[in-house]
Amino acid sequence: MASFPSGIPFDIVGFDLDGTLLDTSGDLAAAVNYAIATDGRPPFPVEAIHPFVGKGAKVMLERALDASGGYDEAMLARMLPILLDYYEQNLAIHSLPYPGLIAAMDALEAAGVKLAICTNKAERFTIPLLHQIGLSERFASVVGGDTVGIAKPDPAPIHAMIERAGGGRTIFLGDTINDIAGARNAGIPSIAVSFGFLDGPVEELEADAIIHHFDELVPLLKGWPA
Repeated sequence: MASFPSGIPFDIVGFDLDGTLLDTSGDLAAAVNYAIATDGRPPFPVEAIHPFVGKGAKVMLERALDASGGYDEAMLARMLPILLDYYEQNLAIHSLPYPGLIAAMDALEAAGVKLAICTNKAERFTIPLLHQIGLSERFASVVGGDTVGIAKPDPAPIHAMIERAGGGRTIFLGDTINDIAGARNAGIPSIAVSFGFLDGPVEELEADAIIHHFDELVPLLKGWPA
């Protein structure tokens, strides 16, 4: 059995991106509002976007259109490229790491734990966003929603994240059912973050643990059964 001298019984800590590592709601809301404004619809406040996020840009737009008066497939097909192009040009205007994240990452790296990302956000947005935020060098692997041809909750992208980070015992953090179910399907434990883009009570995600602030992450991991 592997030993963990750092006291953290994991080789890899994996993260979802939107609503877990970064609060991207401001930039996502701006992109949604830019797109729906082409149909004369009023903008959503940023907090109203939270329940729309988590299953990719198309579902986010579908939910926004449904909540603002409905849509047909032609409207969706017209607006989606508008949203994506705007977002690609405005990835990190308002997006920021959640409080306590950088200190937690520093502590994990100091303990010899590798960091990784598995997100349903496409690579064309994920890689530039991490670069613009200044975090791209901190992750041993980054798997996007289109990296392996299928997204969470399928376990394949999480397996790819683990393999590309060098393998080992892994735990995964997320804020949606796709994240927690994806970890469960991949056979690894999960932690839900209560500060993310939840569409219901965090307890309903049925993660193995919950944190309310990143200050709680390292102590939680140190107390995790080996």
